[in-house]
Amino acid sequence: MQYWLMKSEPDEVSIDDLEAAPTGHFPWFGVRNYQARNFMRDAMQVGDLAFFYHSSCAEPGIAGICEICSEPYPDATQFSATLSTKAEPAVNPYFDPKSTSENPRWWLRDVRFVAKLRLIPLAALRRFPELANMRLLARGNRLSIMPVSETEWAFITEELMGRQ
Repeated sequence: MQYWLMKSEPDEVSIDDLEAAPTGHFPWFGVRNYQARNFMRDAMQVGDLAFFYHSSCAEPGIAGICEICSEPYPDATQFSATLSTKAEPAVNPYFDPKSTSENPRWWLRDVRFVAKLRLIPLAALRRFPELANMRLLARGNRLSIMPVSETEWAFITEELMGRQ
């Protein structure tokens, strides 16, 4: 088993949205970084666990845990320039004109809800020397998906979550 951290802006998809998903799972769409895509496409496995991280919000941090529950498949958001909305069509920020259904560039996996946590803020994670090498805490790191070591996972789940 491997461990991951997956970032989502809570106004787009939050841990609450994942928990309330009617199908019990949710496609992790919109990844447009090749390294993050490669993690999803090539390295993740069904059954791997991930921290669900709220980013680009007032208080970023780990909000829950999810499980990888599908094999990789093409991200459908790459194929259409517009999004269907209840009002009128909107520009699709995930559209990639160089991607085709015969040769997709972007892949995703489905995740399922495991647990909602009391938020573990980024600032709190930075306080622990045990997490000093965590990719999330590296300067300039902007990856939306990244591996978490077994040691980091254990520290966060046993020490930090145990204190909640």
